[in-house]
Amino acid sequence: MAAVLRPPWRIGVDVGGTFTDLVVIDAAGAIHIAKSPTTPADPTEGVLAAVALAARQLDLPVTGLLRDCALFIHGSTIATNTVLGGKGAKVGLIATQGFRDTLEIRRGLRADSWDHRPPWPDVIVPRKRRLAVDERVDRRGMVTRPLDPESLSRALRTLKGEGAEAVVICLLNSFLNDSHERACHELIAREWPDVWISRSSQVAPIMGEYERVSTTTIDACVAPRVVPYLRALDERLRGLGLLRRLALVQSNGGIVSVEQVAARPVTLVLSGPAAGVGAIRSLSRAAGSSDLICIEIGGTSCDVTMMQAGEIAMTDQLDVAGYHVNIPSVEIHTIGTGGGTIAGVDRGGMLWVGPHGAGARPGPACYGLGGEEPTVTDAQLVLGRLKSGSYAGGLILLDERRAAEAIERRVARPLGIDNTAAAAGMIRLMEQKVRHAVERVSIERGYDPARFTLVAGGGAGAMHAAAVARALGCRGVYVPRLAGVFCAFGMCNSDVRHDYVQSWLGDLDTTDAQRFAAAFAALDAKGRAMLEAEGFGPNRVALHRLLDLKYTGQQWTIPVAITLPFDPRAIRAAFEESYSRLYGHHQPDGNIEIINLRLAASGLLPAVELMAEAAAGGAPAPSEIRNVYVDEHHGRRPVRVYAGADLRPGQSVAGPAIVEEATTTVVVGAGDVLSVDPYRNYAIALAEARP
Repeated sequence: MAAVLRPPWRIGVDVGGTFTDLVVIDAAGAIHIAKSPTTPADPTEGVLAAVALAARQLDLPVTGLLRDCALFIHGSTIATNTVLGGKGAKVGLIATQGFRDTLEIRRGLRADSWDHRPPWPDVIVPRKRRLAVDERVDRRGMVTRPLDPESLSRALRTLKGEGAEAVVICLLNSFLNDSHERACHELIAREWPDVWISRSSQVAPIMGEYERVSTTTIDACVAPRVVPYLRALDERLRGLGLLRRLALVQSNGGIVSVEQVAARPVTLVLSGPAAGVGAIRSLSRAAGSSDLICIEIGGTSCDVTMMQAGEIAMTDQLDVAGYHVNIPSVEIHTIGTGGGTIAGVDRGGMLWVGPHGAGARPGPACYGLGGEEPTVTDAQLVLGRLKSGSYAGGLILLDERRAAEAIERRVARPLGIDNTAAAAGMIRLMEQKVRHAVERVSIERGYDPARFTLVAGGGAGAMHAAAVARALGCRGVYVPRLAGVFCAFGMCNSDVRHDYVQSWLGDLDTTDAQRFAAAFAALDAKGRAMLEAEGFGPNRVALHRLLDLKYTGQQWTIPVAITLPFDPRAIRAAFEESYSRLYGHHQPDGNIEIINLRLAASGLLPAVELMAEAAAGGAPAPSEIRNVYVDEHHGRRPVRVYAGADLRPGQSVAGPAIVEEATTTVVVGAGDVLSVDPYRNYAIALAEARP
């Protein structure tokens, strides 16, 4: 019998590489999930297929499911995939005379400063489409040479002849005075009304010529591909009965409408993974902790996000396929490690795992779709933690024989060991990489992971979380039963958010308090006006103010949250605390510069209240006993396997054990204890760390 939903409800849809995940949360907090195969050629069809599947499962017409939807939120990697796949628009660049090569010169920065061999990615805009105009604004924002319209017209004629689909306008010092950029925009719109225009003073009004032009170029690259897709999806959904506009998740974790994101589609580059913020905040309430580190492990990657004292770590420095993007974003550290990560043995006889993956097609060897390389999923199957059969509602079938053959051929035989040892080695090496990824966002930023609870998201996260948390010394593990649809669930818990930035360029100690207050008042007014137009009253608006600060002579800034009125002593103390945590020292009485003023204006949506259940008595009964490899100390042994649907709040399970949920599988280590909370999520108390 289909579940009966209580309207209105929210729908979140996350388009992943393999599956399109859909979550429906109704007014009573009841949750329904649906998974359908992603259609890379046309993501719209994948979204609509997931909606149709959910409607069938709920015994509702599609029009009924959409008509009573109060909020339909979509997250997608389409912007990122456009860049990764080199399928972006043909872009032309308008720059100040003498500065058209900034995009190619870059800053010379590399992830590893000692490794100069890897080539830079291709420049998105070749030199023949990078053209200069005659104008100049100095470092104080004063016009020293007026814009020459004829030089712009000549450039446009060249770009038209080159077949450009989008034009970037990035002029020197326009973050201080954008009058010339606005004039260029108006002239291009008149002379070439069909071309997409991205203006740096609108997309990224920041100091740093390279960061500004790179960000705006990515915006122009993805816009002609992403915006038409979103508008078409919006119209399709409205034609099927959706009464409200489609909402999109931005890289900052907040949501906006299609028309709002159309002004800056570059803000969608982390649209899918950033939706996990909403899930983390919801789980923080359920878990009773404001210090969480989330590992979301899917088929191809592991995304690591940290919440400290209730605040999600943010950044404005992104790297997308080697291209720099400077936008407010959730700080997500991603590594190429997931269920589909391939393993092998190199010429020196060393085992390696990743970063390459098998993808959705052909996928792991156990899928039986033509894949021959052993993957992490194959290793879990050989170890007995997964079993042969159907998963994800029958969308995939696992075959242990195929998995064993692949590991024997590519790992066990070359190493001269048996399949169990080979599979266990693959898992240990993969988990070591996840551990290092967690250390990257915690220890390297001055935070001890022992203070945090590790949250396991993604379809594969719960299989590795206990081992990783034990190695890190974390105080426990929390596994949401919706781990396999983590981001889609998070979308239903996201607020509306708009970010604003204004360059300041002044010393902290000599800043005029009245001028400072007036600048933030102007930003506040913009944020409030935008949210008011979207229907948010004063009591549903939250303003979060920050400053980008640095010591004189240094290049990189540190964001520091502030409150008004302006208090330079308190700001200095907060900056020095952050600086000391990051670098182990600070400069007493050092000169601090304010580089940017930042405002995050959020429209607060009612929090989704999940259904809590009363505790049940009695010990749970396992669904089967399976021969499973536990760890190097316990080897293979009979292990109790439980069906997650049969476990009730208040019940507990002693490890070693396995819990099979609809969207994930939980591995409970020897000596660990898993407890079911009132929301039917799982809290794992870890045994003492083993050497």
